[in-house]
Amino acid sequence: MPRGLTADTVGPVDVAVVSFDGNRFNGEVAPALLDLQDSGTVRILDLTFIRKDRDGAVAVVEVTDSEVAAAFARATSDEFDLLSEEDLAAAAAGLPPETSALVVVWENTWAARLAAALRASHGEVLLLERIPRDEVLRAITALDEED
Repeated sequence: MPRGLTADTVGPVDVAVVSFDGNRFNGEVAPALLDLQDSGTVRILDLTFIRKDRDGAVAVVEVTDSEVAAAFARATSDEFDLLSEEDLAAAAAGLPPETSALVVVWENTWAARLAAALRASHGEVLLLERIPRDEVLRAITALDEED
């Protein structure tokens, strides 16, 4: 089991599928994820790259840039495979041809203490939803227009 990860102390776990149109992935994501992990905000539990070619064939991609590969390897040093082949196939099904994606699973370590307190109090999260960025931008624009 990964260091410090127990059923009693684990924070909420999310999965994200981030697509890169035209298979353009420049590696800037690795340092950003490492910063989040190093600061204790998240713990990367699993990550995989997939690519869909022009004909719709899907493949798991190895990062060829050795520096980027090393950064991602450091982010996921613990073995904790949450992503199955079925999960990756489902993620790939939604990708247009000639697109790659990063599929990443992280523990929200920033919320671990709150999650443990909620469980101890027999609390249950009834709704958790991310507000789309466009809606947040519209709300900010509306505030700016009021000034």
